[in-house]
Amino acid sequence: MNDRTELSEFLKSRRARLRPQDVGLRDYGGARRVAGLRREELARLAGVSIAHYTRLEQGKGDSVSDEVLDAVGAALRLDIDELAYLRRIARPAVACAASSEVPPGLRHLLESFVMTPGLVVGRHTQIIGWNRLAVAVFGDFPALPESRRTLSHLLFTEPYLRDLHRGGWERAAREQVAHLRVLLGRYRGDAGLAAHVDHLREASADFARMWAEHPVAQVRSRTYVLHHPVVGELTLHGELLALPDEPSCYGLDLFAAEPGSASEQALRKLASL
Repeated sequence: MNDRTELSEFLKSRRARLRPQDVGLRDYGGARRVAGLRREELARLAGVSIAHYTRLEQGKGDSVSDEVLDAVGAALRLDIDELAYLRRIARPAVACAASSEVPPGLRHLLESFVMTPGLVVGRHTQIIGWNRLAVAVFGDFPALPESRRTLSHLLFTEPYLRDLHRGGWERAAREQVAHLRVLLGRYRGDAGLAAHVDHLREASADFARMWAEHPVAQVRSRTYVLHHPVVGELTLHGELLALPDEPSCYGLDLFAAEPGSASEQALRKLASL
Protein backbone atom coordinates (compact mmCIF):
# COMPACT_ATOMS: atom_id res chain seq x y z
CA MET A 1 0.00 0.00 0.00
CA ASN A 2 1.17 3.53 -0.81
CA ASP A 3 0.79 6.18 1.91
CA ARG A 4 0.28 9.07 -0.52
CA THR A 5 -2.32 7.15 -2.47
CA GLU A 6 -4.20 6.25 0.72
CA LEU A 7 -4.34 9.90 1.85
CA SER A 8 -5.42 11.06 -1.60
CA GLU A 9 -8.15 8.43 -2.02
CA PHE A 10 -9.48 8.92 1.50
CA LEU A 11 -9.93 12.67 1.00
CA LYS A 12 -11.53 12.18 -2.41
CA SER A 13 -13.96 9.59 -1.01
CA ARG A 14 -15.07 11.97 1.75
CA ARG A 15 -15.39 14.93 -0.61
CA ALA A 16 -17.46 12.80 -3.01
CA ARG A 17 -20.08 12.02 -0.38
CA LEU A 18 -20.96 15.69 0.21
CA ARG A 19 -23.33 17.71 -1.96
CA PRO A 20 -23.37 21.53 -2.08
CA GLN A 21 -26.72 21.67 -0.29
CA ASP A 22 -25.34 19.44 2.49
CA VAL A 23 -22.86 22.16 3.50
CA GLY A 24 -24.91 25.28 2.81
CA LEU A 25 -23.59 26.02 -0.69
CA ARG A 26 -25.84 27.04 -3.53
CA ASP A 27 -26.31 24.41 -6.23
CA TYR A 28 -26.87 26.06 -9.59
CA GLY A 29 -28.11 22.81 -11.13
CA GLY A 30 -26.85 21.14 -14.25
CA ALA A 31 -24.41 18.29 -14.53
CA ARG A 32 -21.36 18.36 -12.27
CA ARG A 33 -18.14 16.85 -13.54
CA VAL A 34 -17.22 15.46 -10.12
CA ALA A 35 -19.11 13.48 -7.54
CA GLY A 36 -19.79 15.62 -4.50
CA LEU A 37 -17.97 18.88 -3.81
CA ARG A 38 -15.33 20.40 -6.03
CA ARG A 39 -11.85 20.97 -4.61
CA GLU A 40 -12.30 24.74 -4.63
CA GLU A 41 -15.60 24.41 -2.76
CA LEU A 42 -14.03 22.24 -0.09
CA ALA A 43 -11.02 24.55 0.23
CA ARG A 44 -13.32 27.55 0.70
CA LEU A 45 -15.30 25.74 3.38
CA ALA A 46 -12.08 24.80 5.19
CA GLY A 47 -10.65 28.33 4.91
CA VAL A 48 -7.50 27.23 3.10
CA SER A 49 -6.14 28.04 -0.34
CA ILE A 50 -7.04 25.77 -3.24
CA ALA A 51 -3.33 25.18 -3.82
CA HIS A 52 -2.87 24.14 -0.19
CA TYR A 53 -5.80 21.73 -0.28
CA THR A 54 -4.79 20.35 -3.69
CA ARG A 55 -1.35 19.45 -2.33
CA LEU A 56 -3.00 17.64 0.56
CA GLU A 57 -5.32 15.71 -1.74
CA GLN A 58 -2.32 14.74 -3.83
CA GLY A 59 -1.01 12.95 -0.76
CA LYS A 60 1.51 15.61 0.27
CA GLY A 61 0.55 16.10 3.88
CA ASP A 62 3.98 16.17 5.58
CA SER A 63 4.06 19.93 6.13
CA VAL A 64 0.37 20.49 6.86
CA SER A 65 -0.39 21.79 10.34
CA ASP A 66 -2.83 20.16 12.73
CA GLU A 67 -5.01 23.26 12.47
CA VAL A 68 -5.35 22.82 8.71
CA LEU A 69 -6.11 19.13 9.07
CA ASP A 70 -8.78 19.92 11.66
CA ALA A 71 -10.30 22.56 9.37
CA VAL A 72 -10.37 20.16 6.43
CA GLY A 73 -11.84 17.47 8.67
CA ALA A 74 -14.59 19.82 9.82
CA ALA A 75 -15.37 20.84 6.25
CA LEU A 76 -15.58 17.18 5.24
CA ARG A 77 -17.75 16.48 8.30
CA LEU A 78 -15.49 13.71 9.50
CA ASP A 79 -16.45 11.91 12.68
CA ILE A 80 -13.99 11.38 15.54
CA ASP A 81 -12.57 8.14 14.12
CA GLU A 82 -12.20 9.54 10.60
CA LEU A 83 -10.47 12.70 11.86
CA ALA A 84 -8.02 10.66 13.93
CA TYR A 85 -7.31 8.57 10.83
CA LEU A 86 -6.72 11.67 8.68
CA ARG A 87 -4.24 13.06 11.21
CA ARG A 88 -2.29 9.81 11.22
CA ILE A 89 -2.09 9.14 7.49
CA ALA A 90 -1.09 12.75 6.77
CA ARG A 91 2.09 12.28 8.80
CA PRO A 92 5.25 10.32 7.90
CA ALA A 93 5.09 6.68 8.89
CA VAL A 94 7.19 5.49 11.81
CA ALA A 95 8.45 1.93 11.55
CA CYS A 96 7.00 -0.35 14.17
CA ALA A 97 6.97 -4.05 14.84
CA ALA A 98 4.81 -6.39 16.85
CA SER A 99 5.30 -9.87 18.21
CA SER A 100 2.62 -12.51 18.51
CA GLU A 101 3.17 -13.50 22.13
CA VAL A 102 0.42 -13.33 24.74
CA PRO A 103 1.78 -12.37 28.17
CA PRO A 104 1.25 -15.20 30.70
CA GLY A 105 -0.94 -13.10 32.99
CA LEU A 106 -3.24 -12.18 30.13
CA ARG A 107 -3.43 -15.81 29.03
CA HIS A 108 -4.43 -16.92 32.53
CA LEU A 109 -7.09 -14.20 32.65
CA LEU A 110 -8.48 -15.30 29.29
CA GLU A 111 -8.69 -18.93 30.36
CA SER A 112 -10.52 -17.96 33.56
CA PHE A 113 -13.57 -16.80 31.57
CA VAL A 114 -15.46 -20.09 31.50
CA MET A 115 -18.80 -18.53 30.47
CA THR A 116 -17.38 -15.77 28.26
CA PRO A 117 -15.92 -16.46 24.82
CA GLY A 118 -12.71 -14.46 24.64
CA LEU A 119 -9.98 -13.68 22.12
CA VAL A 120 -6.69 -11.81 22.27
CA VAL A 121 -6.30 -9.93 19.00
CA GLY A 122 -3.08 -8.59 17.50
CA ARG A 123 -2.34 -5.57 15.33
CA HIS A 124 -3.08 -7.41 12.09
CA THR A 125 -6.40 -8.75 13.48
CA GLN A 126 -4.55 -12.02 14.07
CA ILE A 127 -6.02 -14.21 16.81
CA ILE A 128 -3.08 -14.85 19.12
CA GLY A 129 -5.00 -16.10 22.14
CA TRP A 130 -8.36 -17.71 22.85
CA ASN A 131 -10.27 -19.73 25.42
CA ARG A 132 -12.22 -22.98 24.99
CA LEU A 133 -15.62 -21.32 24.74
CA ALA A 134 -14.46 -19.04 21.92
CA VAL A 135 -13.57 -22.14 19.90
CA ALA A 136 -16.92 -23.74 20.76
CA VAL A 137 -18.78 -20.65 19.51
CA PHE A 138 -16.71 -19.50 16.54
CA GLY A 139 -15.40 -22.82 15.22
CA ASP A 140 -12.07 -24.59 15.08
CA PHE A 141 -10.00 -21.61 13.97
CA PRO A 142 -6.95 -22.92 15.91
CA ALA A 143 -6.74 -25.65 13.23
CA LEU A 144 -6.14 -23.02 10.54
CA PRO A 145 -2.60 -22.14 9.45
CA GLU A 146 -1.27 -19.27 11.56
CA SER A 147 -1.10 -17.00 8.51
CA ARG A 148 -4.89 -17.33 8.05
CA ARG A 149 -5.85 -17.25 11.71
CA THR A 150 -7.06 -13.65 11.65
CA LEU A 151 -10.48 -12.08 12.16
CA SER A 152 -10.26 -10.74 8.62
CA HIS A 153 -9.59 -14.16 7.11
CA LEU A 154 -12.34 -15.77 9.16
CA LEU A 155 -14.95 -13.29 7.96
CA PHE A 156 -13.88 -13.03 4.33
CA THR A 157 -12.40 -16.41 3.39
CA GLU A 158 -13.98 -18.99 5.72
CA PRO A 159 -17.54 -20.00 4.67
CA TYR A 160 -18.50 -21.26 8.12
CA LEU A 161 -18.14 -17.77 9.63
CA ARG A 162 -20.41 -16.36 6.93
CA ASP A 163 -22.92 -19.12 7.71
CA LEU A 164 -22.62 -18.36 11.43
CA HIS A 165 -23.54 -14.70 10.87
CA ARG A 166 -25.99 -15.26 7.99
CA GLY A 167 -27.96 -12.04 7.45
CA GLY A 168 -25.68 -10.12 9.80
CA TRP A 169 -22.52 -10.97 7.87
CA GLU A 170 -22.40 -7.81 5.75
CA ARG A 171 -22.53 -5.54 8.81
CA ALA A 172 -19.95 -7.57 10.72
CA ALA A 173 -17.64 -7.65 7.70
CA ARG A 174 -17.95 -3.91 7.10
CA GLU A 175 -17.21 -3.22 10.77
CA GLN A 176 -14.08 -5.32 10.44
CA VAL A 177 -12.90 -3.43 7.35
CA ALA A 178 -13.55 -0.07 9.04
CA HIS A 179 -11.64 -1.18 12.13
CA LEU A 180 -8.75 -2.50 10.02
CA ARG A 181 -8.35 0.98 8.57
CA VAL A 182 -8.16 2.40 12.09
CA LEU A 183 -5.36 -0.06 12.80
CA LEU A 184 -3.62 0.91 9.56
CA GLY A 185 -3.58 4.53 10.67
CA ARG A 186 -2.50 3.72 14.22
CA TYR A 187 0.31 1.34 13.26
CA ARG A 188 1.65 3.04 10.16
CA GLY A 189 5.02 1.68 9.21
CA ASP A 190 4.00 -1.86 10.13
CA ALA A 191 4.84 -3.71 6.92
CA GLY A 192 3.00 -6.83 8.06
CA LEU A 193 -0.26 -4.94 8.46
CA ALA A 194 0.00 -3.36 5.01
CA ALA A 195 0.77 -6.77 3.51
CA HIS A 196 -2.25 -8.23 5.32
CA VAL A 197 -4.53 -5.66 3.68
CA ASP A 198 -3.01 -6.20 0.23
CA HIS A 199 -3.43 -9.97 0.57
CA LEU A 200 -7.11 -9.67 1.54
CA ARG A 201 -7.81 -7.33 -1.37
CA GLU A 202 -6.61 -10.08 -3.68
CA ALA A 203 -8.17 -12.97 -1.76
CA SER A 204 -11.71 -11.58 -1.38
CA ALA A 205 -13.78 -9.55 -3.82
CA ASP A 206 -16.06 -8.56 -0.92
CA PHE A 207 -13.11 -7.21 1.05
CA ALA A 208 -11.82 -5.30 -1.99
CA ARG A 209 -15.27 -3.79 -2.55
CA MET A 210 -15.64 -2.63 1.06
CA TRP A 211 -12.04 -1.41 1.32
CA ALA A 212 -12.52 0.77 -1.78
CA GLU A 213 -15.33 2.58 0.05
CA HIS A 214 -12.83 3.76 2.71
CA PRO A 215 -14.89 3.05 5.85
CA VAL A 216 -13.18 4.16 9.08
CA ALA A 217 -14.58 3.27 12.50
CA GLN A 218 -13.18 1.96 15.75
CA VAL A 219 -14.79 -1.32 16.83
CA ARG A 220 -16.49 -0.82 20.17
CA SER A 221 -19.63 -2.41 21.56
CA ARG A 222 -21.66 -4.49 19.12
CA THR A 223 -24.28 -7.24 19.11
CA TYR A 224 -24.17 -10.37 16.97
CA VAL A 225 -27.03 -12.74 16.28
CA LEU A 226 -25.30 -16.01 15.43
CA HIS A 227 -26.78 -19.24 14.06
CA HIS A 228 -24.81 -21.95 15.77
CA PRO A 229 -24.92 -25.50 14.33
CA VAL A 230 -25.23 -27.06 17.81
CA VAL A 231 -27.29 -24.67 19.97
CA GLY A 232 -29.17 -22.66 17.35
CA GLU A 233 -29.67 -18.88 17.56
CA LEU A 234 -27.20 -17.17 19.87
CA THR A 235 -27.25 -13.44 20.68
CA LEU A 236 -23.93 -12.18 22.02
CA HIS A 237 -22.81 -8.72 23.06
CA GLY A 238 -19.17 -8.01 22.19
CA GLU A 239 -16.74 -5.59 23.84
CA LEU A 240 -13.24 -4.94 22.51
CA LEU A 241 -11.01 -3.81 25.37
CA ALA A 242 -7.87 -2.00 24.22
CA LEU A 243 -4.51 -3.12 25.67
CA PRO A 244 -2.31 -0.05 25.14
CA ASP A 245 0.46 -1.29 27.43
CA GLU A 246 0.87 -4.64 25.69
CA PRO A 247 3.05 -4.19 22.56
CA SER A 248 2.24 -7.69 21.31
CA CYS A 249 -1.55 -7.28 21.49
CA TYR A 250 -4.12 -4.78 20.35
CA GLY A 251 -7.13 -5.83 22.37
CA LEU A 252 -9.09 -8.36 24.39
CA ASP A 253 -12.36 -9.23 22.63
CA LEU A 254 -15.02 -10.59 24.99
CA PHE A 255 -18.56 -11.79 24.28
CA ALA A 256 -21.42 -12.26 26.73
CA ALA A 257 -25.08 -13.25 26.63
CA GLU A 258 -27.82 -11.45 28.53
CA PRO A 259 -28.20 -12.99 32.00
CA GLY A 260 -31.12 -15.40 32.22
CA SER A 261 -31.61 -15.48 28.44
CA ALA A 262 -31.86 -18.47 26.14
CA SER A 263 -28.48 -17.45 24.76
CA GLU A 264 -26.93 -17.72 28.20
CA GLN A 265 -28.33 -21.22 28.52
CA ALA A 266 -26.89 -22.01 25.08
CA LEU A 267 -23.45 -20.83 26.24
CA ARG A 268 -23.74 -23.05 29.31
CA LYS A 269 -24.48 -26.00 27.07
CA LEU A 270 -21.47 -25.26 24.86
CA ALA A 271 -19.25 -24.81 27.93
CA SER A 272 -20.30 -28.24 29.22
CA LEU A 273 -19.52 -30.09 26.00
